[in-house]
Amino acid sequence: MKKLYCILPFLLVACGAKKGGDVTTSQAYEVSQTEVTKTLEFLASDALEGRATGSVGIEKAATYLETIFKDHGIQPYFSTYKDTLTNLNQKAYNVVGYLPGTDAKLKEEFVIFSAHYDHIGRVKEAVDGDDIANGANDNAAGSTLLTEVAKYYGKNKNNKRSILFVFFSGEELGLKGSYHLADKLESKHLKWYTMLNFEMLGVPMNRPFQVYLTGANRSNMGDVINKYAGENTVGKLAIEMQYRLFMQSDNYPFFLKYNIPAHSVSSFDFENFKFYHHVKDEAKLMNTEFMTKTVARLLPALDQMVSNPVKEIKLN
Repeated sequence: MKKLYCILPFLLVACGAKKGGDVTTSQAYEVSQTEVTKTLEFLASDALEGRATGSVGIEKAATYLETIFKDHGIQPYFSTYKDTLTNLNQKAYNVVGYLPGTDAKLKEEFVIFSAHYDHIGRVKEAVDGDDIANGANDNAAGSTLLTEVAKYYGKNKNNKRSILFVFFSGEELGLKGSYHLADKLESKHLKWYTMLNFEMLGVPMNRPFQVYLTGANRSNMGDVINKYAGENTVGKLAIEMQYRLFMQSDNYPFFLKYNIPAHSVSSFDFENFKFYHHVKDEAKLMNTEFMTKTVARLLPALDQMVSNPVKEIKLN
């Protein structure tokens, strides 16, 4: 998540969890806890050195995510998956995949599913000899969930609307990747429907809902997700609105540019994880069973977003 100066110095129904935390949807795609763990551990590994924008580590992460797109039938939207940012003085990429819609009319409309895959790299002051801010919760976790969403649609190709899957870079530098892409796509004159961004989803909350939306009062997306996926999937968090997290992640440039319902979904509630931008934000602290069940529970809602002929999600 972008540095928070103010807070730190169709109904498709998911079946029950299987042994080991795997969950199967009615579209015959198994969200595997083993795969979730594998992706998370790679993205948050010391080998990637904290995935700072422009670093060798984030280049490795970009190649890994590009391979997932290739292996699961997700096309590049541009000439390559790696889209070079033009608003930074260093080499940096968004990783952008594309799956055309299957409906002759609805395919002209676009939905974006996204997550930022950069973090802050190495810190100046090591803690217990460790200077790598691995960024497991922020945001290897969100990126991992997005890989599972991409795998699901790559396998089933049941999306009537077109989908962009975007891994943003430069988020920690001021949402540079999302501002770049929002500006670049303006010339395409795309028909936008909605955007859901995955942010800090590695640890569960002790609340009566599973996740929350940033800027929840700006649209009816939360209510619609609960309608599609089941009550108490998405809630509202008062402290999120207090700190205006809606403006702190990659949904915001698309809201500004295109005036569409664009939110981040998160489970970081300021109480359940204390290692924000810290070297101890490591994969071993993430709850991959929770992550697996979360993405499986959201898939029915995502299916409705991309295939329901009625555009139910609207700005308030």
